[in-house]
Amino acid sequence: MNIPIHPDLESKIRSQAEAQGLSIETYLERLVHADQQGTEELESLALEGLNSGAPIEVGPAYWQEKHLRLDERLRLRCYPAASKPLANNH
Repeated sequence: MNIPIHPDLESKIRSQAEAQGLSIETYLERLVHADQQGTEELESLALEGLNSGAPIEVGPAYWQEKHLRLDERLRLRCYPAASKPLANNH
């Protein structure tokens, strides 16, 4: 199969293939395979979400709570000492 492509794109494809020690054909086959796997994974995750339980109402309050919980998790991960109670020095 011959596919006309822009010379800049051809150069990028050739460089990537050579950097990985692959022929252009093998490199493109791997790209297509990875794309197919990504599509299958997204479909699987979408179905998993659809089958995960009753739907919930998502509005501004939901996202605010989600951000607060994420901020707290990040704070505890970055500053583990912050999760320990302060010592009472009395």
